[in-house]
Amino acid sequence: MGMTIQEAARKSGLSAHTLRYYERIGLIHEVGRNAGGHRSYTAPDLEWLRFLTRLRATGMPIADMCRYAELRRRGPATLAERRRMLQAHRARVEARITQLTGDLTVLDEKIDFYITRENQ
Repeated sequence: MGMTIQEAARKSGLSAHTLRYYERIGLIHEVGRNAGGHRSYTAPDLEWLRFLTRLRATGMPIADMCRYAELRRRGPATLAERRRMLQAHRARVEARITQLTGDLTVLDEKIDFYITRENQ
């Protein structure tokens, strides 16, 4: 027995609207339907949604996510291309972390400056 869209939304942290959108643009496959015609999500669907959420949280554009999803649907013949996509994305995430770490250092220096001035 699968989950309703509301249950899947609650468990994935995504809205029902987002789930429908992801299905419409091909990020998730056409979700199965129950006897009443309502969407019925499975545990593997939720695992995939969690991965998509991570990709999105790390800044992967929707277009790249759609490309990755299409490659995934094509199966094992696309493993190398999917790996390369993730490696490129990882490099972008790592560069962003480096930039943010530098930004954080500047903020810390400015905070320390103000603390020193306030205590004089």
